[in-house]
Amino acid sequence: MDYLQSLSMKLQSLVVFRALMHDKVLRLLPPMLSLAGKSPEERLARYSNFVSALFCENENLTDYIFGCLCSDQNIYAVKRARKQDINPALRQCVSNELKVLEEAARLEARQVIAAVGYGGYLPEWQNRPLDFAKEYEHRLNNVSRLGYGIFARHRMFFVEDKRIVPIAHPDPVRLSELIGYENERRAVVENTLALLNGRPAANVLLYGDAGTGKSSTVKAVVNEYAHEGLRLVEIRKNQLSDIPAVVERLHDNPLKFILFIDDLSFSCGEDFGGLKAVLEGTARAKAPNIAIYATSNRRRLINETFSSRDGDDIHKSETIQEQVSLSERFGLPVNFARPGKEEYLYIVRGLAAQYGLRDTGGIDQRAERYALSRGGRSPRVARQFVERLKSMEH
Repeated sequence: MDYLQSLSMKLQSLVVFRALMHDKVLRLLPPMLSLAGKSPEERLARYSNFVSALFCENENLTDYIFGCLCSDQNIYAVKRARKQDINPALRQCVSNELKVLEEAARLEARQVIAAVGYGGYLPEWQNRPLDFAKEYEHRLNNVSRLGYGIFARHRMFFVEDKRIVPIAHPDPVRLSELIGYENERRAVVENTLALLNGRPAANVLLYGDAGTGKSSTVKAVVNEYAHEGLRLVEIRKNQLSDIPAVVERLHDNPLKFILFIDDLSFSCGEDFGGLKAVLEGTARAKAPNIAIYATSNRRRLINETFSSRDGDDIHKSETIQEQVSLSERFGLPVNFARPGKEEYLYIVRGLAAQYGLRDTGGIDQRAERYALSRGGRSPRVARQFVERLKSMEH
């Protein structure tokens, strides 16, 4: 058996890291290595298929394999994250398989090209020295910051059919880009740091006028502290009943999670049981690694009307009181009110500097006229105004 065939067999013997062989790139690796007895056309096709798939993701084979390893959710990583005892047989299996993966990561393209036997040009991937056992151990020792599985590679997620799915292109907004509302953002940041540091953290309701930066604040906080182990899972209003299942999935994860509900409000009579159960707690203990951050244009989350007070519910007053007090179940309400003139102009000037505007003459007056034409002042209007001026520069 030649070297390439031997490596192919080793890869197919993986147990703990078995899922890596189902990866869209790595599943093509064993067939590429099994060239003995194949026609020249088949050997060439197998090589080209693998390199094409690899180059779509990364030109460096070592980095790609190690990236797949870090984002693999396997029994060993889970046990390490939960600080459970590791059976010696499992530890030995992992040690052996890491050697196999490192061997595959060191495989040079020229070794395979020689076996393909094609005289024309074939592209070659890159490699670099990397101690897989040492680096993987480092990651597991810092799993509370780096995570494992899909949470190692991504920082923001959404829920689909009760599954947690990565957001491929999350909003990259940073706190340094948000101007104004410093006290409001400080309250959100301090609460988030409490969550990250294992101290009691409140569920947060960011409420106030549209366009004041409530959602941007939450996403910017996650971007700021993702390297410290913070992740965001966005849940839509029609998925509130899925919250208990999501919490159950995340409860034992070593990372910290914000369950983000954007633009939250209810009509009287609407069910919010899933949200209430998490806010108040159920038979299971409150997850110390999870906090709910919701945004709303209303301080009271229930759109109560006079007609909602009518009906045949004999305990109507108690029902209404339960509904209108939902917002009180958030331990930290933060008000993002519409800015006054001075704060609005402060935001405009800050954004103008941030965007590097050259012509700022009379910018206050122009900004005020623009706000009047857009129905009022807000950070969103300020950003739109500055972006408009920037687009007109030559």
